[in-house]
Amino acid sequence: MTEITKMFTSVGFSSPPSWLKPYDVLSNGEKMRVDLANCLLMEKDIVIFDEFTSVVNREVAKTGSFAVQKAIRKMDKKFIAVACHSDIIEWLQPDWIYNTDEKRFFFVRENIKDLKSKWTYSGLGTRIRNEFGKYSGGITI
Repeated sequence: MTEITKMFTSVGFSSPPSWLKPYDVLSNGEKMRVDLANCLLMEKDIVIFDEFTSVVNREVAKTGSFAVQKAIRKMDKKFIAVACHSDIIEWLQPDWIYNTDEKRFFFVRENIKDLKSKWTYSGLGTRIRNEFGKYSGGITI
């Protein structure tokens, strides 16, 4: 029970009254976080989550992304988020991104104050470099 409680809290599902509700009456955002907690509790090194944050409003997506990246890094797992929204990049802090529109990989590295790169996403204080290669990192979009 303690492990489940910690996992719910770590993915942003921290309302004990909601823990008592049947799954089918939870909101889409609550279901997403429960599903994510379930995936993280499985003894697997890699978690792939399709439609990540697609079913939630953008504020929930951002706060959920931040909570998830903290949990993933703490657990030292690999996480692949399949998402159609770039607004979560700043909060999810992925190691690399594959942009399907561009058909290119971008590695997120080196915090810099001067954002001159063509590949920046709103508010992201990093340079995204076009480097195709061997490193997959811990969190991927």
